[in-house]
Amino acid sequence: MAGKREEEQVKPIMLHSPSIVPVGDDEEAASRWRSIQYLHKRRCALCCCGCCGATVVILGITILVLSLTVFKVKDPTLTMNSLTLDTFRVRPGTLDNLVLFNATLVADISIKNPNVASFRFDNSTTDFYYAGETVGVAYAPQGKVSARRTARMNVTVDVLTDRVVKQMNITTEEWTAGTELNLTSFTDIKGRVNVLGVYKRDIEVMLNCSMTLELSTTFHGFKNTDCSANVS
Repeated sequence: MAGKREEEQVKPIMLHSPSIVPVGDDEEAASRWRSIQYLHKRRCALCCCGCCGATVVILGITILVLSLTVFKVKDPTLTMNSLTLDTFRVRPGTLDNLVLFNATLVADISIKNPNVASFRFDNSTTDFYYAGETVGVAYAPQGKVSARRTARMNVTVDVLTDRVVKQMNITTEEWTAGTELNLTSFTDIKGRVNVLGVYKRDIEVMLNCSMTLELSTTFHGFKNTDCSANVS
């Protein structure tokens, strides 16, 4: 009995202290998982913003390149392919033995459209001059030239021969030997190119030509035709 009492006296007294609860493995894993998810979402957001920014830059560069190349409105080309006499009749005059004649000119004109959109043009005129005076006017209706195509049109001109005769003052003897008339022409075509409703441009194409009309009892026709076009 005495031994038991001694053992009981020897036992230390247990003091109460605040309990320390260690963090469990589950809570630590959950915290790490939340950190990983946050970093993943942030990385995705940064990647998304970067992709959107790169897409906008690439799209802007593409639009700029297309506007300077494919979608750029280019100047149409106006060409006088040929000029012929459709009808030509000569008869001697009664006054001072001057030569009188009737003539109809046919001008073959082509319009080349190099654009990716059609070129629509209004009614046009072609004026012919001799010695600075108008001797004929041809009218062409409005039309359209498809994208990257060439349209041709024939315009007919009835020459005002009374004005030519007064300027020529040519007699029957001179007519038999042959003579040459230096004519000029002016064609004016106004139109518009509209690319996707974004790139629009009003265009005026002007064609100036000079030609020589050779007349004789055996031959009549044009030679030495020279043309130059201007676009505004």
